[in-house]
Amino acid sequence: MDTKLVVADFEDWRETVAEAVELLQAGEVVGLPTETVYGLAADAFNAEAVAKVFEVKERPSFDPLIVHVGRRSQVEEVAAVPEEFHELVRDMMEEFWPGPLTFVLPKKEAVPDLVTSGMDTVAVRMSAHEVMRAVAKEMGPIAAPSANRFGRISPTSAAAVIEELGGKIPMVIDGGACRDGVESTIIKPEMGEKGPILRLLRPGPISKEQLREFAKVVKPKKTKADHIESPGQIESHYAPATPLRVIEKGMEFEPEEGIKYGLLSYRGEGGTSLVDVMEWPEIEVLTPGKGKLTEAAVRLFYCLRKLDSSGVDEIIAEPISETGIGVALMDRLRRAAAGHAKASPKNDNV
Repeated sequence: MDTKLVVADFEDWRETVAEAVELLQAGEVVGLPTETVYGLAADAFNAEAVAKVFEVKERPSFDPLIVHVGRRSQVEEVAAVPEEFHELVRDMMEEFWPGPLTFVLPKKEAVPDLVTSGMDTVAVRMSAHEVMRAVAKEMGPIAAPSANRFGRISPTSAAAVIEELGGKIPMVIDGGACRDGVESTIIKPEMGEKGPILRLLRPGPISKEQLREFAKVVKPKKTKADHIESPGQIESHYAPATPLRVIEKGMEFEPEEGIKYGLLSYRGEGGTSLVDVMEWPEIEVLTPGKGKLTEAAVRLFYCLRKLDSSGVDEIIAEPISETGIGVALMDRLRRAAAGHAKASPKNDNV
């Protein structure tokens, strides 16, 4: 299969949307841009189309998908907001939608079990990217996880989608680089002793501090691979093929002879930077000299991809300030490292 890459520029992006909708209505899957990462989209009500998403991504069926809507009224097609949470959810949607906030809510029967991995809840959000939102408005609710092979680095550009899934899907819409660069915040409204609370299932661009303006925020429950509440909760996730190690605050790094290391640096200089520890064959800097977490979020998956393809034996990642979106960035790095926790670097020297 040849994968068609279409640039959604100012003049013809609506025509491009119509082409994507036609493919989706025919039961195909399409790569679409969002403000967080690129998604692999399918008709949320077409179980066979959703099955293609799992097949193309090599994604296990126990990992549920996020459903994207193009307008608030479409939420009623996929989810039922309990009366006790109605005001809270409404206020948060008014504040954060369209944007990178996903709600986990009781699902409607029309949503195939495959979308929700058999659970009685569905994850739903409205993207701030005009292309994804326009497709969902025209098509209806869309099931769309990140457009990469399962467990691999999430794509923040159309080129990264082609690299991951080229030849497996009919079309990718190039809507430019992703604005936020890290997956959406996922919350689940629940009833606490004193009223509604928000269970934070996955940190993301909407910070815990922002969520606290609406309700008390509590930690997610510990989850295993076969028992999760929402997308992105598997311990080992977002991983490069190259082993990755996060050097947490207070930890020291001592390079081993014969291993080629790549460095993922936060600022590239100063403070606890590891830049001067050794002569690094490859270095990627998330936010050169600035320490801006928003810039680090946009560059995280891009820099990981660059290091992953550089030929190093192991990637060493510096810690990122865990404030605001920095919590989400460290979450992604720790998950990326988890898959290689018991593995040794890919070094053939014995």
